[in-house]
Amino acid sequence: MTSAGSLRLGLLGGTLDPVHRGHIAAAHAARQALALDRVFLLPAHVPSHRGVPGASGWHRFAMAAIAVEGEDGLAVSDMELARPGTTYTWDTLEALAVAGYRPSQLYFITGADAFGSIESWHRYPDLLDRAHFVVITRPGHPIDTERDWPVAVRHRVRTPDAVAPATLAVHSAGTTSVWLVEATTPDVSSTIVRERVQAGSDVDALTLPRVAAHIRRHGLYDARDTARTLHGEH
Repeated sequence: MTSAGSLRLGLLGGTLDPVHRGHIAAAHAARQALALDRVFLLPAHVPSHRGVPGASGWHRFAMAAIAVEGEDGLAVSDMELARPGTTYTWDTLEALAVAGYRPSQLYFITGADAFGSIESWHRYPDLLDRAHFVVITRPGHPIDTERDWPVAVRHRVRTPDAVAPATLAVHSAGTTSVWLVEATTPDVSSTIVRERVQAGSDVDALTLPRVAAHIRRHGLYDARDTARTLHGEH
């Protein structure tokens, strides 16, 4: 990952099992709305809120790298895959702090559904002080923050539309916020992609053609062909 300096970095974590068009659209939406210099996709080693991934860390990193190829401002990092044990966002943000990044430089991107369970995240509510959080919402699906989110979150909620683009960096540099970004993202999930693969259906429209080609080439998520390998993994 690049040196700290004054960069404003987006972090899109998750199992990415596999990465799909929704992840890429969310990354672009956050980058554009908050004037981020770069957004990194971070495949988790052992996700804390989900079961064992269907693809190895090697494959999930490879698919994320394939997905961001040619995508302006997007990159992939293996920092969570390289850290043993359960993957916690807190540990990732702490590692970036040690590397010289200030909380005001970091923007952790997540969907509204995932952020709805923020109280169950490791080291909540201290976590909210370690980075901005960017919650991607869909048009027509407003969030009632007073009803749906805990008190510790409500006073932090802001929208990029309420801040002039020229002063966005200044407004983001103080106390960390929870930014609501409305974006039209594809209605797709990794679970749907895996189910389509298992059913023998084409998934080019759900992932990206080059990611779908990787899935086919290595027999990922297909119970009929589990012997394919990558980088010596079995």
